[in-house]
Amino acid sequence: MANQTPESNQPSNTQTYGFPIYAADWIPEETVRSKIDKDQDNSEDVGGESSSSTSRSCIVLAGGGGEGRSGIKNVIVICLVDLDTKSLSEQPLGRIVLGTDLPYRMAVHPRGGGLVCALPNSCKRFDWESIISPREGDQGGEEGEEVINELKDVGQQLALAFNQEGSVLAAGGEDGTLRIFEWPCMKTLLDESKAHASVKNLTFSESGKFLVSLGGPLCRVWDVNTSAAIASLSKEKDEMFAYCRFSVDNAGNEVLYIAANTERGGSIITWDTTTWKRRRSKLMKNYSISAFNVSADGKLLALGNMEGDVLIIDSTKMKTHQLVKKAHLGLVTALTFSPDSRCLVSVSFDSRAKLTVIEKTPEKQGVNWLVMLLLCVLLYVVSYYFLMAKGIIGKENSL
Repeated sequence: MANQTPESNQPSNTQTYGFPIYAADWIPEETVRSKIDKDQDNSEDVGGESSSSTSRSCIVLAGGGGEGRSGIKNVIVICLVDLDTKSLSEQPLGRIVLGTDLPYRMAVHPRGGGLVCALPNSCKRFDWESIISPREGDQGGEEGEEVINELKDVGQQLALAFNQEGSVLAAGGEDGTLRIFEWPCMKTLLDESKAHASVKNLTFSESGKFLVSLGGPLCRVWDVNTSAAIASLSKEKDEMFAYCRFSVDNAGNEVLYIAANTERGGSIITWDTTTWKRRRSKLMKNYSISAFNVSADGKLLALGNMEGDVLIIDSTKMKTHQLVKKAHLGLVTALTFSPDSRCLVSVSFDSRAKLTVIEKTPEKQGVNWLVMLLLCVLLYVVSYYFLMAKGIIGKENSL
C-alpha cells in the first residue's frame, strides 16, 4: 500500500508503495483499458473529479523483501498514471503477493500477453487479470499464473526481454547461460551455457534480427535467426559495461547504446549496428550509472545513479535535457519511459516510484533567409526611387 500523510490528498508525482522496487514497466494500454474506465466510473459515482481515460495509463512494479524475515512482502502491483494531473495513484489498481519469492526482474509482453517474472529459481508468467482482480481472500493464488517449464529450476535469471513483436523471449542467467525461445510455444532457439560468466542485461534490435547480451567485460551480438554469435563488443581501459539498449537515431538508423561505469564516472557508448564499431562515447563525470533506458522515439536517454538522481539527456547532442536531483533517497534501480516518450517513471530501493514529465524544448526560431533577401531587395528598390524622386540620383543612374 502507498504511504501518505492524512493531509496529502492532492495528486502527487511521487508515491511510496511499501517495498523495495526492483523492476518497473508500462503496461500495454488495451490490456487494462476496461479497468481504467471502471475506476473512472467509480470515481465519478462518489463525486470525485476524474481525468479523461485517454490521459491515463498504468505501470507495473515488482519487488519486495526477499526470503528474509523483514516482514516486507514480495509483490507485483499495478498503479495508475494520470498525465493530466501528472500523478501516480496512491493505492494500486491491482496487487498480488508472491510468498518468499522475490520478483527480481520482469518482462512485459508487448502485445498484452501478460508478464514474465524472474524468481529466485524459476520464471513465472502472470495474466494481467490475476493481478488486477485477484481471487477473494487469495494473496498469491495460482490461477492466472504459471511456472514456465523451460525456465524451471534454472537458477536466478538476471535479465529477461521480449522482441517488439512478442514472438521471442530471451532469458539470461546468473550462471552465464543465455536462452532464447519462440513465444508462446517455448521452442528453444538457443541454449548457450557459456555465453558469459553472468548475463546482466539483454536487448533486442528494433527489427528483432539481433539480440545483444551483456555480461562481464564484453557484450555479444547474436543473430536470432541463425542462433549464432556474430560479434563481440569489448570494453576499453577501465570501462565496466552495465546496460545495453537498441534504438534509432534521427536518420532512422538503428544504433546500440551501452552504458558503462569508469573510475571517472558513467559513460554512454554508441555503436554502429552494421560494422559493430564504436561511433562515439560520452563521459558523465562523477556520475555512477545504476539504471539506464532509452525513450521509444529514440530522442532521449535516461540514467539513474547511486545517489538517487535522474538524468535525462538528448541522444543526438549528448547534452543534459533535464536533471532531477534527489529523485530518490538512494540507488535508482529501474527507469522506464512511457510509450509516447512524454514521461519517465523511476523506482528505487527506497520503495518510491516517481513520475517525471519530460520538459519540452523551446523551438528556436530560425532565420528565413529567403524572406530576408526579398525584404532587402524591396528596401533597395523603394530607397532608390525615393532618392531619384528627390533628385539625389539622376535619371541617367536609373535602373
